Amino acid sequence: MAAALVGVSLLGLSPAAAETLQGALAKAYQTNPTLNAARANLMATDENVPIQRAAALPSLQLNSTYNENVLIPGGQFIIIPRTLQSQGQLTVPIYQGGLVKNGIKAADARVSAGEETLRGTEASVFSQVVAAYNDVLRDSQIVEFNRANVRTLETNLRATRDRFEVGDLTRTDVAQSEARLSQAQADLRNAEANLIASKERYIQQVGEPPTNLTQPPPLPGLPANVDEAVEIAIKENPDIAAAIKTAEAAGYDVKTARAARLPTLNGFGTVSRTDNFGGAIVPQGFPAQPSSQTSAVVGARLALPLYQGGRPSAQIRQAQARSSAAQETQIGTERGVIQQVRAAYASWQASLDVIKSAEAAIAANSLSLEGVRAENGVGNRTIIEVLNAEQELINSRVQLATARRNAYVAAFSLLAAMGNAEARDLDLQGVNLYNPRENYRRAKASIFDWSERDAPAIRSTRTVTTPAQTAAGQVADDASATAPK
Repeated sequence: MAAALVGVSLLGLSPAAAETLQGALAKAYQTNPTLNAARANLMATDENVPIQRAAALPSLQLNSTYNENVLIPGGQFIIIPRTLQSQGQLTVPIYQGGLVKNGIKAADARVSAGEETLRGTEASVFSQVVAAYNDVLRDSQIVEFNRANVRTLETNLRATRDRFEVGDLTRTDVAQSEARLSQAQADLRNAEANLIASKERYIQQVGEPPTNLTQPPPLPGLPANVDEAVEIAIKENPDIAAAIKTAEAAGYDVKTARAARLPTLNGFGTVSRTDNFGGAIVPQGFPAQPSSQTSAVVGARLALPLYQGGRPSAQIRQAQARSSAAQETQIGTERGVIQQVRAAYASWQASLDVIKSAEAAIAANSLSLEGVRAENGVGNRTIIEVLNAEQELINSRVQLATARRNAYVAAFSLLAAMGNAEARDLDLQGVNLYNPRENYRRAKASIFDWSERDAPAIRSTRTVTTPAQTAAGQVADDASATAPK
């Protein structure tokens, strides 16, 4: 179901030189440091399973001691100048009071929680990429609106001055035109600064500067109502799933702590060898000493705790308190997700309404501006009325660009809260998706002391070499596809 919700939305052909939202998400998936760090942290969590399991496997140890007797006390009849003592010991755990079993189950549950956390990290990063992508589009359009406004006001000012020279207008009209142009120039500078900031946020998330961004496609599969969205989120949201698994792991921790009060049983075997290198000094009449001696012992060791100063009980109570905290956190996470879903849905719906209102306002303000200009030409309207009509049209266009951005970002955030906006849900062409289960299986199957992974290497791209961004550059301004359908 998740793939059907979002995967289709990012399909489509775009100009070869243009950057698509799908392409930006693919770059972020591969080079974003937050994602790469989350994957590495999950790999570290995977290793807790073999670490816990190691306590249930046999252990083999070899100890060797070499002695050189440099000072031999008097009164000894047999003198051994040097010895080499070697001992090999095999220990086989038989019963550990449930410590190992519950430790492994807790580690497995935390691996599952880590996988869900990785899903949540992917959704969070992708939401930031979508926001940065749409911020650049919005701010580029606003810059163009303000530039056009400045050009229009410059033309108006020249015309106003010409009419003042012939006595058709007053100094007040000229001053009003000059003031409105100065304000428009200031607005343009602010818009350009906002565009630069948006471009830098894009670089932070994607790793490359934005170039000729195309309008993102509509997002299909959005819920019909807020109740449907909440129902899906309860089942699919990764934060809720991670909290459930974390609470499950905390329950196993309680059982692990109880094992400290139970007996343990281990089997063992020991082989010992002592070698004096044939250098024993034996007085006449004493039997000769062998150059080496070997012995072997097998047995079992039972340990029954009787009193440990109250430590096991304290550890159990501590684990129980943490389990209670994990269960409360699960409820808190669920509350937070419900709030996110409902807020994102409301924001999305409100933005769609604003889009309709802004489109109607643009049509009305365009007609109004034409009329005011025509009436000004025959002396029925003042210059300030023309300037106000122009400003209202600019405000409507800015409102529309902002509403389209807000609608798209809110819709994607809604899908993310529903658990349907992660790498597995997106058709990221040319990208091999990271499968956390593969690393988990490798880690779980490893029982050798000398196995390692590849040396740590940075996979994310640095942005220090990217040039500082400017407000220059053109971005596709076909806004017909910006509003989610």
